[in-house]
Amino acid sequence: MKTLGMTLSYLVRHWRWVNDERLQPLGLTQSRWVTLSHLKYQDGMQQHQLARMVGVESPSLVRTLDGLEQLGLVERRPCPQDRRGKRVYLTPKAAPLMADMDAVLDDTRSAVLAGLSEQEIAEFNRVAEHISHNLHRLCEHK
Repeated sequence: MKTLGMTLSYLVRHWRWVNDERLQPLGLTQSRWVTLSHLKYQDGMQQHQLARMVGVESPSLVRTLDGLEQLGLVERRPCPQDRRGKRVYLTPKAAPLMADMDAVLDDTRSAVLAGLSEQEIAEFNRVAEHISHNLHRLCEHK
């Protein structure tokens, strides 16, 4: 019998694997599309926060950002509040790729959620948000 943690881990791993395969024709590796996805929702994020959101150590993110910067998709700018920190921004050149990426991710999402009602999806999201909130509270108590 799988535990909740094992089930969640399985879902995330397979979600990423399927999207990784589907996004490969766009030249996107998992580290790149996950990073771009996070920037889509919070452009201008501090580099260390982005690393935490992506789930990697800062040196690994630096390599990913170097590659995305060489492609002209992101740029790093100094952070006004932290002289040593950088903020990461999407460039205008990223927009067409992001649109293609979103189309692939939307197609995957539709396929993965096929057969579930809107009510079931809403309830799943509610439960996931509740669990996320509880996990966040646990992390704050450290």
